[in-house]
Amino acid sequence: MVTITKKEFRKFADYIKINYGINLKEEKQALVMGRLQNVLIENNFKSFSEYYDYVISDKTGNAVVTLINKITTNHTFFMREIDHFNYFKDKVLPYLKKVASDRDLRIWSAGCSTGEEPYTLAMIIDEFFSKEKMWWDSKILATDISSRVLDSAIKGIYGNEEIDLLPSSWKVNYFKKYDKENSIITDKIRNEIIYRKFNLMDEIFPFKRKFHVIFCRNVMIYFDPKTKAKLINKFYDMTERGGYLFIGHSESLNREETKYKYIMPAVYRKE
Repeated sequence: MVTITKKEFRKFADYIKINYGINLKEEKQALVMGRLQNVLIENNFKSFSEYYDYVISDKTGNAVVTLINKITTNHTFFMREIDHFNYFKDKVLPYLKKVASDRDLRIWSAGCSTGEEPYTLAMIIDEFFSKEKMWWDSKILATDISSRVLDSAIKGIYGNEEIDLLPSSWKVNYFKKYDKENSIITDKIRNEIIYRKFNLMDEIFPFKRKFHVIFCRNVMIYFDPKTKAKLINKFYDMTERGGYLFIGHSESLNREETKYKYIMPAVYRKE
């Protein structure tokens, strides 16, 4: 096993924080060493310093993609923090149906991981509008910095155990059998999601129109307070008046530092 020194870990941690906002604390040193071990072995790097130099000098961008895919934690599941989805269905969608005169819903799943969140939102929207759905543009933008999880999300294949607790009507209407152990999201729902690789640390958000709803849940737990505050301000600027921001239950906003109004745990609104 190739070991990582404190100095080497600090170089990686600083690079990742500056470029991707992820704050790797010292206690993560062993985790980083473990997750990158195979990369070093497969490429015959003798030290983490040698690997770091390779990442920095690689002009193709492939090396940093591998680094981020290895470092990021992508734990999610269908209907995670279900009260958010209930609020979205019972409060947010009826409001948007009333105010969106152009029938254009703009929803962003930021840090979408393997797709469970945006697919859940798409199924809720389809069920809510029912036959009226054909008159609405409700495609969801889903972004992540990890190409690995985006590839998985685009495929839309999930183990039968993963969808076991979903409503029976959803399993019938929105999934098809893929093989003995897996099911695949139907094209009707998969086509409702636009997947893109995107770094939340980019200075400019290249979106032409503001969003009615932004889901960014359990992403900012990896950011330090300054990075988080800066991101929240950018989210606010990209939110339509009357729009909503959903964050993770383990996260919170400093109400003195944000213009968002607190609605309920981990739900905020731009008034």
